[in-house]
Amino acid sequence: MTVGRGGETPRSGLDDKALSPHARINRESWNEVSLIYQQDHGPQLAESGGLGWGVWQIPEAKLQVLGEVEGLDVLELGCGAAQWSIALAKRGARPVGLDVSENQLEHARRLLEAAGLDFPLLHASAEAVPLPDESFDIVFCDWGATAFTDPHRTIPEAARLLRPGGLLAFSGSTPIQVLCLILEQEVPGTELLRDYFDLKAVIEDDWVEFMLPYGDWIRLFRACGFEVEDLIELQPAPDAVSTYVTDEVREWARRWPYEQIWKVRKRG
Repeated sequence: MTVGRGGETPRSGLDDKALSPHARINRESWNEVSLIYQQDHGPQLAESGGLGWGVWQIPEAKLQVLGEVEGLDVLELGCGAAQWSIALAKRGARPVGLDVSENQLEHARRLLEAAGLDFPLLHASAEAVPLPDESFDIVFCDWGATAFTDPHRTIPEAARLLRPGGLLAFSGSTPIQVLCLILEQEVPGTELLRDYFDLKAVIEDDWVEFMLPYGDWIRLFRACGFEVEDLIELQPAPDAVSTYVTDEVREWARRWPYEQIWKVRKRG
């Protein structure tokens, strides 16, 4: 683990031996693609002002997932270049950005300097966050660490880090999308290709992603002391464009839920 202010983000410092096997795989992959990821998708994230959800950047102003953040302590899991955290800092939040990829945190440091802001950047896995209990009012991510970490590790960590009444919100793919995903084409089809009750990890050559059946998600939330406030199934507009996916995927997502946002709150 390494933590520093925005202008002091280190190149490295996270011990691979402390990471789970899938976290090591994902760290290496994110380090490898970090530059091209920011080149390909940074402009779209900038266009949304850092406050858009999912691959189509549906505005937070429309969805109202996080609500008023002024004066709140906020942890972003899998912050990447910290576009979200920067935007929240401008709204008066006190953010901390966490990422397992030191290369992604280098991009975050650069954007922090450009924005004239300074907040902590933490080089760590969301499965084991080296911060005290009840440190945050909000823990969230947008297609971030919760997609690439074992939820049976990350959800309990989020519960530990949140104060009573605190909010956990995260977006990612849906079970339906994963069940229909054609890995070779990176698009979902119209047939179920996997067993729903066996959902856990989707393993590709360079990535490990996670998904649970809906009932398992709800039982996990409740076991960790959360109450479900909402499950927002995102539907893109007919003319939505994205640097992440094709128009073919958009048309699929107009019919079936491609991505979703869980919104759960820690019991007081």
